[in-house]
Amino acid sequence: MFKTSKKNKVESTIIISIFIIVITAIIYYVCNALQLGNFSIIIALAFSIITAWSSYYYSDKIVLASCKARPATKSEDLKLVNILDSLMVTAGLPKKPDLYVIEDEQPNAFATGRNPEHAVICVTTGLLQKLDYYELEGVIAHEMSHIKNYDILLSAVVSVFVGFIVMISDIFSRALFWGGLKDDRDNDNSKANGILMLLGLIFLILSPIFGTLMQLALSRKREFLADSTAIEFTRNPEGLISALQKLDSDPNELNTANSATANMYIVNPFKKNGKNGKKKTSNIWSTHPSTEDRIEALRNIM
Repeated sequence: MFKTSKKNKVESTIIISIFIIVITAIIYYVCNALQLGNFSIIIALAFSIITAWSSYYYSDKIVLASCKARPATKSEDLKLVNILDSLMVTAGLPKKPDLYVIEDEQPNAFATGRNPEHAVICVTTGLLQKLDYYELEGVIAHEMSHIKNYDILLSAVVSVFVGFIVMISDIFSRALFWGGLKDDRDNDNSKANGILMLLGLIFLILSPIFGTLMQLALSRKREFLADSTAIEFTRNPEGLISALQKLDSDPNELNTANSATANMYIVNPFKKNGKNGKKKTSNIWSTHPSTEDRIEALRNIM
């Protein structure tokens, strides 16, 4: 577990560095397209560093705001509070995570934050209503595993990274479509600007795809580790297995989820069915490994 935490910290540093480089390149391209001259690189660097700093320190607040979560209370969510308190004994976290609740029928949950000292566990009201004590315990243990392994920083930063690039790409693509390129009377400058615009446009198109693939790959491989670590906390594989089965079979979709945050949840918040209503198996575009594979891995542990 220590090696995993250390590896996640290193990967987070690498991803934040990539974040700064990519955002700098995109903003520099945008500034050049707007003909801002020598100030383009200064604006691009300042913007990317501020954005990276904000995503590190405020990623949890950004995610919670996007899903309209409210703080959990003892009066309304006593079972949830009690389960977290009991798991703190075996999880060995330095600080109890803050609890939040999303008002939604789909049973689901996620953890976020920049480190175990600043962590949040968020669950839906559907999860609280449809799972029994031991099933809910398995889900909370799974999310505590993400916190202890430092998966939360990685997933939160990548989610903000992907969401921001997609947003910037969409805004500027629309601006190009409706506004077109400005004419330049200097033929050489016009050619150079045309090449720059073409390369930048290609970069804008490919960046969201690259970011999404990175997001999906990071998410899938960490779910298996969080499942196995959760069993170390609860000593009850059947609770988590039963919870995963219920979550996978629930027909409701999570209304507040989006493509940037889908990888953070314990199961995919978007219900995708194939022909005859059967669920599609995991593929390169899946944010999670299939529930069948996760349950099989848990049974192998037993």
